[in-house]
Amino acid sequence: MAGIRALLEQPEPVRWLFAGDSITMGAKHTLGWRSYSEIFAERVRWELNRRRDIVFNTAVSGWTVADLSADVEWSVLQFKPHCVSIMLGMNDCTRGGATGVDGFRDIYLALIERIRRETGAHILLHTPNWLLPTGGPRHELLPLYAGAIRSIAITAEAPLVDHLPEWLVAEEKGVMHHWIGHGCHPNENGHRVLAHALFRALGVWDESSWTCRLFIPR
Repeated sequence: MAGIRALLEQPEPVRWLFAGDSITMGAKHTLGWRSYSEIFAERVRWELNRRRDIVFNTAVSGWTVADLSADVEWSVLQFKPHCVSIMLGMNDCTRGGATGVDGFRDIYLALIERIRRETGAHILLHTPNWLLPTGGPRHELLPLYAGAIRSIAITAEAPLVDHLPEWLVAEEKGVMHHWIGHGCHPNENGHRVLAHALFRALGVWDESSWTCRLFIPR
């Protein structure tokens, strides 16, 4: 995380870009509340006084890593970001199944390499959140893909925010249903959980700030 944390300390403005699927897009199931990328923007641009930083969200509902790779010029490269945050895997695990993990890994690694080569951006990876029992085959396959993302982070030497363990604990405690709007889609509480995990990983957690004090049922 050191390189990304350094961006938060430099005087020059930073272009942050969030890419992914419907979870990162934050549409519909947030019911008008802020998504985790929007909470991040509030924390960084207002609370950390980085007023000239820009936060892009180019995530698209239903996307896989192959979709982002095919659209990377429009969704990532044109913005010349300094940091690219990627959360994928929720849809990949249903499209490719267990046999698709190797392809998922190969495409993901090639995507990271291209973004770095053409923009010089720092890459920040995420595992997806956990989901309700109504999530179908994802229950069996998502942990497999989360494991692949962890191995991708190691191979690519990219920092990782591993959300899945926190959500699994919340399911065991019986509170995760307060974090999900539908199936696998976080509601406003779930997006606060994602944002808070990101703040802690980046070293910008501060319980006195409004964004860090947002209520989460636990």
